[in-house]
Amino acid sequence: MDSNSDRGFVFCFGFAFNNVQFSDHLLRIEITNGGEITNGDSVQDRKRRRRDVNTSEEAAVMELLKFMYTNSLSSVTDVPALFRVLMAADKFEVASCMQYCTRSLLNIPMTFPYASFPPEELTALPLVGIMTLLMSNDLMITSEDIVYEVVLKWAKANYSVLEERQGILNHLAPYIRFPYMTCPRLKKILTSDDFEPSVAHKLVFEALFFKAETSLAHRAAIKADSLGRRFIERSYTCRPIKTVEFEVPHRQCIVYLDLTRTECNALYPSNRIFSQKFHLGGKEFLLSPCCNKDQQNRFHHFGLFLWSQEKGSSVSVTVNYEFSSRWKPTQEFVVRRKGKYKFTGVQSIGFRDVLGAPWASFIGEDSPYFINDLLHLRAQLSIRL
Repeated sequence: MDSNSDRGFVFCFGFAFNNVQFSDHLLRIEITNGGEITNGDSVQDRKRRRRDVNTSEEAAVMELLKFMYTNSLSSVTDVPALFRVLMAADKFEVASCMQYCTRSLLNIPMTFPYASFPPEELTALPLVGIMTLLMSNDLMITSEDIVYEVVLKWAKANYSVLEERQGILNHLAPYIRFPYMTCPRLKKILTSDDFEPSVAHKLVFEALFFKAETSLAHRAAIKADSLGRRFIERSYTCRPIKTVEFEVPHRQCIVYLDLTRTECNALYPSNRIFSQKFHLGGKEFLLSPCCNKDQQNRFHHFGLFLWSQEKGSSVSVTVNYEFSSRWKPTQEFVVRRKGKYKFTGVQSIGFRDVLGAPWASFIGEDSPYFINDLLHLRAQLSIRL
């Protein structure tokens, strides 16, 4: 069933919805529980859950009926409610409502995955629901790794047969931003059965090539491709990085972090952002650019800190670190600061004024630190025994 439309014109019958002047029969809708209940559940838990999953579906069906009269969901504004209406529209094949919900959801920044949905509701989403999530450029998540893990969980919950699951993941692959996943997670895809080997190699190598591509013009050309949705960066709460790792002659990690001028402006006067995590010597690290005042509390500067994320770890590691930035007119990386520090837990080390310049000189239009409005940072970390 679907709402009334003819040759592109949409008719609105909102005036007749639930109006006794136009309705002479009472429609009774009863939502029943068709699922199995495990023996481990208590009676009270079963009753509470049945009452809650029933209440939300009843509300979604009523909104769907209202939409079929009015072609609008003006009273449904939060993400979970829109998804429930989308699920009802998918169940009863109301295509126009599915399109309406999809358009609305794509215009709303969404926290992913669990702030918007309990895990059981997320895995219960229909295919159109999970596709709508993946299509959004405004998912507020730490990294694409989390998106991929949730998609895997959804696929395994809904497609138990391996071949079917691989087929559905192939269908969803264009909406997953593989180039923004971390290298360790990409490597796991190559050794997993998530995709057929040929598909896995294509997706991973394509992502790694994009990470290695330093030409901004070439990246822009890829992103402009009509089929290049997976190359578009989402609203990650932790900034994506590129890493290069070496084991010889000693353990070393080179981390590249690019920030736009807009992102740097947003740091003023006392904010900070964090990069995605990376690993060295069995420990998790991240970079944190910030704006702060110097120790004399006089001037603002651009700062950069290295954080260790290992909570409760008794293992210590001594890291040699070196911070660099690209510089006009040569556009080569120039070493700004270096040091050595022994990390034993959640700790940070860095510099309040990593570039040796006041904030106004750093952020100004004639700043030598921005190349095509991008600040290019590099951190070289090594462990020498």
